[in-house]
Amino acid sequence: MTTASDPSYPAHWEADVVLRDGGTARIRPITTEDAGRLVSFYEQVSDESKYYRFFAPYPRLSDRDVHRFTHHDYVDRVGLAATIGEEFIGTVRYDRIGPDGRPASAPADEAEVAFLVQDAHQGRGVASALLEHIGAVARERGIRRFAAEVLPANSKMIKVFTDVGYQQKRSFEEGSVHLTLDLEPTAESLAVQRAREQRAEARSVQRLLAPGSVAVIGVSRSGGGVGAAVLRNLRDGGFQGHLYAVNEAVTTDLLDGVRAYRGLGDIDSPVDLAVIAVPAERVPEAVAACGEHGVQGLVVLSAGYGESGAAGLDRQRELVRQVRSYGMRLIGPNAYGVINTAPEVGLNASLTPAPAPVRGRIGLFTQSGAIGISLLSALLRRGEGLSSFVSAGNRADVSGNDILQYWYEDEATDVALMYLETLGNPRKFTRLARRTAAVKPVVVAKGGRHTPAGHVVPGTRLPDTTVSALLRQAGVIRVDTVTELVDVGLLLASQPLPAGPRVAILGNSESLGVLTYDACLAQGLRPGAPLDLTTAATPEDFREALGAALGSAENDAVIVTVIPWVNEQEPQDDLAEALRDAVAGHPGKPVAVVHVELAELVDALSPAGGLPGALSPRPRASNADGAGGASGDAGGAGAGVRIPAYPAAERAVRAVAEAVRYGQWRRANAEAGQVPEYEDIDEAGAAAQLAGLLADAGDAVLTLTEADAAALLARYGIRVLPTLPAPTADDAVRAARAMGYPVALKTTAPHLRHRADLGGVRLDLATEADLRRSYEELTDLLGTPGELLPVVQAMVPRGVDTVVRSVIDPAAGAVLSFGLAGVASELLGDTAHRLVPATERDAAGLIRSIRTAPLLFGWRGSDPVDTPALEELLLRLSRLVDDHPEVVGVTLEPVVVATEGLSVLSATVRVARPPARTDLGPRTLPSY
Repeated sequence: MTTASDPSYPAHWEADVVLRDGGTARIRPITTEDAGRLVSFYEQVSDESKYYRFFAPYPRLSDRDVHRFTHHDYVDRVGLAATIGEEFIGTVRYDRIGPDGRPASAPADEAEVAFLVQDAHQGRGVASALLEHIGAVARERGIRRFAAEVLPANSKMIKVFTDVGYQQKRSFEEGSVHLTLDLEPTAESLAVQRAREQRAEARSVQRLLAPGSVAVIGVSRSGGGVGAAVLRNLRDGGFQGHLYAVNEAVTTDLLDGVRAYRGLGDIDSPVDLAVIAVPAERVPEAVAACGEHGVQGLVVLSAGYGESGAAGLDRQRELVRQVRSYGMRLIGPNAYGVINTAPEVGLNASLTPAPAPVRGRIGLFTQSGAIGISLLSALLRRGEGLSSFVSAGNRADVSGNDILQYWYEDEATDVALMYLETLGNPRKFTRLARRTAAVKPVVVAKGGRHTPAGHVVPGTRLPDTTVSALLRQAGVIRVDTVTELVDVGLLLASQPLPAGPRVAILGNSESLGVLTYDACLAQGLRPGAPLDLTTAATPEDFREALGAALGSAENDAVIVTVIPWVNEQEPQDDLAEALRDAVAGHPGKPVAVVHVELAELVDALSPAGGLPGALSPRPRASNADGAGGASGDAGGAGAGVRIPAYPAAERAVRAVAEAVRYGQWRRANAEAGQVPEYEDIDEAGAAAQLAGLLADAGDAVLTLTEADAAALLARYGIRVLPTLPAPTADDAVRAARAMGYPVALKTTAPHLRHRADLGGVRLDLATEADLRRSYEELTDLLGTPGELLPVVQAMVPRGVDTVVRSVIDPAAGAVLSFGLAGVASELLGDTAHRLVPATERDAAGLIRSIRTAPLLFGWRGSDPVDTPALEELLLRLSRLVDDHPEVVGVTLEPVVVATEGLSVLSATVRVARPPARTDLGPRTLPSY
């Protein structure tokens, strides 16, 4: 017998998943304790569904059936159930079979699979999710193929199998459709899986941000407290749905003009979203009431969870388990709230009082309520609106990844701004951010460099510089402060992307123009000589100069600098109108304004409401290349044109520079790079070798011997130059004779390895005498042969010494790194990184992104080295660690890159049993 508490129970197969409609379910192994649940589930399935499952009328399960479907060995016979609460909504099982179709055990690698989904839950993607998870389980147990028999009339189930993306065969035999699925993941199956993930997670967020009805639980009768504040904000913000207040002690029909109820169960209508604002100890009761009422999602404002210590962290984990058990999703706890400015929704379920943000094109996500307040205030002061806002607090469930999934397809959002303290799963985040950044900018300010209290997502061992590199690889615009987050967001939301780095500067102050010029150079832009209009310049002068700059083919962007007029007679609104008109007449290039101590001008540049910071709100026009033009409305040629204004040149230039770099990334990544195929790779041989090496390793991480490491790398076309041990001088001479002179003599002791600066390497030893003399010098200077562990190695062509590494981070997955060898590069941290699997474009960019890259391309008259060979080495190593998650660390040092070819002189390889779940595994919500 196997129960959930049995040591043989595979707890790592348990997973929470988001279904097609945005609800959640839990997938887990079926145990002997599930007999009653299975019978109850089967009773709720229609006769038609039972007929499709058993190919005959089958009104009820016999005792023998129940025993068979609840007793599994979790190797040859496995059953999984999808549950909501404690009830089954779907089941799947496989039975291993032999070539004759009869039950079998390993090494048989085929299994028969069958599903049954409750009729009320069909169409929600339950079967697709179960197929992903049973497929992962089968692969773990050595099963490579599924066989299924389906009645031709059961079109829904046939579609589940045919849409999954696996390689498959289909035939018609004896009145049924026979399907055989190869369970090896393919590019198509992974694409299908991720597309389903995107749609489901986006839908789950959409249900939170666009509810038809909202109940606020915990509204005080006195009108004080956060619950009452949220209720007022919902009411005053113009929420378009039904609004309810819940307070167990209420004695009137209304609270603050809103229908009030003593309990959620007293509401006789559906409730889509519940905002919970009760003390933490009362939250479980409120969640249970929501689950029983069929609420779709929760925003929990209550504090006292992970941010308050170990006990609060346990309370937070239990909260997530309870919420998901009812198929709901959760924003929070300790959340600030959510806002959706869509006129048909009008949702302000947050602590942000009136005036709430107006409709705009920026989506904003924060983990911190305090930072959320700061960002909302900054955008409001500068006249910018929002499409949506989510402040997730401890983000125990809904995270920035979910919000990115939503924004990716949200036509109301042009720019995504995110304040993050941790990335949680950097590999998934960068994958989602790369896809989103291909269609709209993603700007991230990352706060904490360590995991703060309350955020129970797994931390990462990656240094912050590496995280930044991975974000840049994904096209994310990384900024350092919330001020820069707003500055960059304003420019991207209102201006087209620049076509290049050429910047025109014009204004009425020579000094401010020079400051702007210097700032452009510091940001890597190519500014033209500033055009000084002099302090006597009129609005018409600005109009003509800006129009000419925008009309010139020599400029990609324009920065206008303005200081006060000496006579202060020029009306500031005239200048604002002149700038708008010039932009309207020459659309397609970004413009930013730098002002100094001009509060009146800022007011004049404001939209009609008098909110400072932008010229005028308008919908942003854009084309497929990210370029867009200003459009005019009634009221003048420039009416509707928006131009962001900045109080310092450095801030405006930084925003323009980030737009330039993002535009360059968009153009470079218009076509996805390819992961190359190499015909000489022996993937099966490498898998067999790793299986043998790890057969008795348990959970230990093994460092392979030089011979094993070289053999494994050779299977992927990476040759490591051999060495021969030299415990004595005579051994060194014999080794040199076997290899042929000239040779190198090196120490391999850990404290001297790869430290040529300490004198542990002797090169170009052309004779026996040279070798004996060097051997004596080494042992006299650094220690005995037993301490130094000297080896002899053949000489290779001179070149540039480099280091290639791959490490496995627990959150980010496999990361490929490259830099030049030597203390100087290590001291400066001059190392570049890319996520695995790396494409050809990734490899080329990797070697060019370090500061010392010119040494590879003929610096100061030296010969350029063979960078194509280096790129191939990187790609082959990427394939190795991507194909075999058992490889947890590889260091190739040094890799000598010559003018033709390269040589790997030393390799260290670490291996371990792979984790049960990988990024290629089935869809699952994080479980902390």
